[in-house]
Formats: sequence, C-alpha cells, structure tokens
Amino acid sequence: MEEVTAMEAERAERRRSGIPAHVWKPVAATLAVAITLVALLWSANVPRMLGMSYYPQQFLAVIVALALPLALMMFTVRRERRTTALPWYDAVAAVLACLSCAYIAWNYAAGVNQVFMRPASVWVPGVILLVVLVEGLRRTTGWSLVIIMLVFLAYGLFGNLVPGRLAGRPQNWQTLSGYMAYDANGIFGQSLEVATAIVVAFIFFGALLGVTGGAKFFTDASLLTMGRFRGGSMKIAVVSSALFGSISGSAVANVVATGVVTIPMIIRDKYPAAKAAAIEAVSSTGGQLMPPVMGAAAFIMAEFLQIPYADVALAALVPSLLFYGALFIQADLEAAKMGIKGAPEDEIPSKRTVVGGLHFLIAFGLMIYALFWMNWQPERAAMLACLSAVVTAFLFGYDGMRASLRSLLGTFVETGESVVEIIVISAASGIVIGIMNISGLSFNLTYWLVQFGGGSSTVLLLMSAFVCFILGLGLPTLAVYLLLASLVAPAMVETGINPMAAHLFVLYYGMLSMITPPIALASFAAATIARCDPNEAGWESVRFGWSAFFIPFMFVYSPTLLLIGDPVDIIWAITAASFGIWLVSAALSGYFVNRLSPLLRSLFAAFGLLSLIPADAFQGAVYTDAVGLVGGIGAMVYAYMSGRNLAERPGT
Repeated sequence: MEEVTAMEAERAERRRSGIPAHVWKPVAATLAVAITLVALLWSANVPRMLGMSYYPQQFLAVIVALALPLALMMFTVRRERRTTALPWYDAVAAVLACLSCAYIAWNYAAGVNQVFMRPASVWVPGVILLVVLVEGLRRTTGWSLVIIMLVFLAYGLFGNLVPGRLAGRPQNWQTLSGYMAYDANGIFGQSLEVATAIVVAFIFFGALLGVTGGAKFFTDASLLTMGRFRGGSMKIAVVSSALFGSISGSAVANVVATGVVTIPMIIRDKYPAAKAAAIEAVSSTGGQLMPPVMGAAAFIMAEFLQIPYADVALAALVPSLLFYGALFIQADLEAAKMGIKGAPEDEIPSKRTVVGGLHFLIAFGLMIYALFWMNWQPERAAMLACLSAVVTAFLFGYDGMRASLRSLLGTFVETGESVVEIIVISAASGIVIGIMNISGLSFNLTYWLVQFGGGSSTVLLLMSAFVCFILGLGLPTLAVYLLLASLVAPAMVETGINPMAAHLFVLYYGMLSMITPPIALASFAAATIARCDPNEAGWESVRFGWSAFFIPFMFVYSPTLLLIGDPVDIIWAITAASFGIWLVSAALSGYFVNRLSPLLRSLFAAFGLLSLIPADAFQGAVYTDAVGLVGGIGAMVYAYMSGRNLAERPGT
C-alpha cells in the first residue's frame, strides 16, 4: 500500500513538474532534424529549383522558429543540459517563439512595408521574438552577450541621451521591435543567413566524418606520422586538433572531441597536466584559422567583405601556418628539454590501417577543387564533400567502422543540436547591426574611433585589441567577431588599413578570448579533461599561443603575409617571419640544441622580435629584419657550438 502511494506521489510530482522527458525529447530531435534538413535544402538551392518564390528572411524566420524552441528545450534556466521534464513555462515560451517566427515568415511581404506605421501585426511578434531570443541567448552563451544586447537595445530607445559625438536617433519601442523582426538589417540579416546556409553544411560534414570513421582516421594518421618522434604525443595533439579544428571550427568542440584522446596521452608521457591542457586548447582554438575550412566567422567575413570565401582562406593560410609552426616548435623543444620520447609502438596504428582511410581525403580534395578552381559557393562545396564522404564510407569504411543508415540519420540530429548556439548568436548579432543602422551609431562610432585615435593606425589597433579582449571574456569567437566587425573594423579601414587585414585582426583577437584568462573557455574545457587548475592551464595557453598576439599586428603592417603584394616581398616577409617565430619559440622554451642560458634566451627573443617586424612596416624596417636574421643566425650557431662542446666534455 505504501509503495502504491509513493508511486502515485511520484507521478503527481512529474505532472506538476512539466512535460516528461520521453514526450519532449522526440519533439526536440524532430526540431533538430528539421533544422538540418531545411538548411541543407536551402544550401542545395532545392526550393528555387522547385519554383518557389520567397524572401530570404522568410526562410530564416523558419529556421529560428525551429532553433529557438530547441534551445529552450535543450537548456534549463540554470544553463544546464536538460535531462528531466520540460517546465510548463518553457513549453509556453517555445510555442510562442515558434508561432511568432512562423507568423513573421507568413506575413513578411506585407509586414516589411509597415514597420514604421507600427501596426500590432508587426510589433507584437517582434516583441515576443526579442524577449525569447534574449532568453535563448542567455541559456546558450551566458550573461555577457545578453548584457551587450540589452545595452544596444537601450541605446536604440534612448540614444539621444548619450552625450557628445556618440548621440543617436531614439526610436519608438514599437518601431524598434518591428524593425528587428522585419528589416533585412535586423535579426533575420546577413549573419544569420551565412550561419544557416553555409555553416550548417560544414558542421554536417564534420558530423559525417565522425560516424564514418573520418575523425579516427585523422587521429591515426597523426599517430603514424608523428608518434615515433620525441614528444610525439604533443605533436599528435597539434596535428590532429588542427585537422579536426579545420572541419568543425568550434574551439570547445575541438577540445572535447580530440582532447579526450590526446590529453591523457600527453600526461602519460610525464608531461605536466596544465601544459598538456594548454597545448590541446591552443591547437584546437587555432582550427578556426586553418584553411580550407575555417570557423563560422570566416564565412561571415567573406560576406562582410563581399569577396569569395576562397580569397579569405588563401589570405589566412600563411598566418595560420605561422601560428601552428610556433606551437609545433614549442612542443618539440619542450619535449627535448624534458627528455620525452615517442609514443609506445603498440599505440601506433599500422600503415595498412591508415592507408585504408585515405579515401577520406577525396572529400577534402573535391572541396578544395570546388572552392578554389570551380569558384563554387562554400555551401555547395561542402555538400559535394558530404556526398563523397558518405559514398566512400559505404564502399570502404575504416578500421572495421562502416557507417550504417541509422548512424547517418543520427548526424541530422547531432548537427541540428550543434548549430543551435550558432543560430541564436547570429540572430542576436542582428540586434547590434540593426541598432547601428537605425540609430546612426555605425557612422558615429567610426568617426569617434578615428578621432580618438588621432588618425593613428597603431593607436587604433591597440584600442581594437583591448576591446576584443574585453568583449571576448566568456564569449564564443563568432560572437566577438560579429560585434567587432561591425563596431571596430570600419574605423580600422577608415585609417587606411587593408580591409582583409582589419577583419582578420578582429578574428584573431576574438579567438584569443578562448585561451586567455580570466575566462578562457577552450583552456578551461581542456583543464577539465586534464584534471588540473583551469587558471594555470589558461596562462600556459597564453605562453603556447603567444604568436597569435603578434601575428595580427604583423599582417596589418605587412599585407604581404596575407599573400597581397609583390612575390619577392611576400617570400621575404614569410622567410623573416618564420625565422622570427623559431627564435622566439626557442626563447620561450628555454631550449635549442641544449638548455639556453638566460643571456642566450634574451638574445634569441630580441633577434626573433626584430625578425618579426615586417620589412615594410615603416621606413628602414628592412634593416631590423637584417639585424634580426644575422644576429639570430649568430645566436643559433653559438648555442649549437656551446651545446656540442658541453656534450663532448667528460662526464656530461
């Protein structure tokens, strides 16, 4: 009798607590599949092929109608992943979000022309959308970005109260909510279009590689090529994270996906846990910069600059190689200093096993060919790569793994859930862009920044770097880039900085927030796996990722590093920068062919920094390069001879 009473009480509690998990979870999975399918059909241009005529904003409203309810289902009010019943208030908010977006999609053609007339049919769905979007943003990213959004909304309403040159045109709250919901510069704008049409296709490609064995192939290939060398585990982390990161473009996702394998491997080699976490965090974060597939921000950058994505990838190639070159050199020298050998032979896969996965390279080959030679849109190239991965996986498989129909269908759910955060962030960034347009803040801020910097690009760059750092505290790279590309990049271009260099500068410094304390999401995720102090891992990440603090200034002052300019100048710039990266990395490691004395470390660092100064940064800068090269070679020779003499002494 008591057992029956307890069961009834439990059932009553479940009814009071909301919709049971076995009811809402299938609905959430359906929404995730729908997001992926609708986005892929859009990427493949299927609706147009079927003769459908619509505004892009109508399609984007449908995507948000699916994504916002899913965000409310996936995350609780406390920002935890939901596993229990769905509360009634979340269910109501999800339904309201879906209905308001669906109404906007249905009524868009009429509503877009009535924004400034302020009918209830325009501003009511706009208000609902704004409220639920801000809450969805809070649950997926935290309070930082929400506070920024609320500040911008307040500026849109009361911009006239701001003193001086930054005063804006105040808007009626009904006009503002309608503008955000219907105007192409609002929530359903360019950022959301790129995230939906392009980014979803590439994340789907990454999910396909995961279930078909492609991700395991890249880890095995890294083990085979790097595992036998000194510090092989660290080099495996660098190479595998760069490869995987170039597919997914999400730093934290890269850390979680590859770090569970690489971090324990590095620690097992007697390497400090904090440094193991740092190497994984930095190499995973850099994946957002590694062509041919960079992070979501790179696709949006191409739209901002109105250039093909292939041009962005080509410009980012040399800086990303310098970044990974510095990390690889440090990993090698740290291993030499600590006497860390290669991975055990029984952990290294056979050549036969790895050769069996070479078919995955076909997908990348087709993608690169479509992007750079056929000039296809990125989403079409990604769809071609997805098709290739599926076909070859069914035909060949990898190391006993062969994709099943069920696992392939599961990638639709995985992709839909993975892109919820990106969709919510991109939609929310439309608030910033919309406010800047309707209030006049865009022009006012550019003018103020240029005036404040006194027309000096150096002052403006330092200001921009500081702003990127502050905004990046706790925010994903995509969110930081979207904000700074609208707020700061125009002012940088106004002072004469190359537009590509300006936007890449913002991207780099936005990325650095992932590895820079006090809130370093990638470093903290890696520290969780390594079971070490998060702050210690964060500061170690800064040391290993030092090059990312310098490289943006280098390509701003010398666009030759972006492959812009005379071929001879480009070759000289790459050579000098590579040499400088090597010297400074050795100085930070405290090792070259042997341990470096404090004096030699100082010389390596000084000559390395001189080599890093671009030859065309200012008049006479070519001489600093020459001094750095000659002095650096001399320091290397001296270090080599000293180490050799030390090794030849009896008893050493």
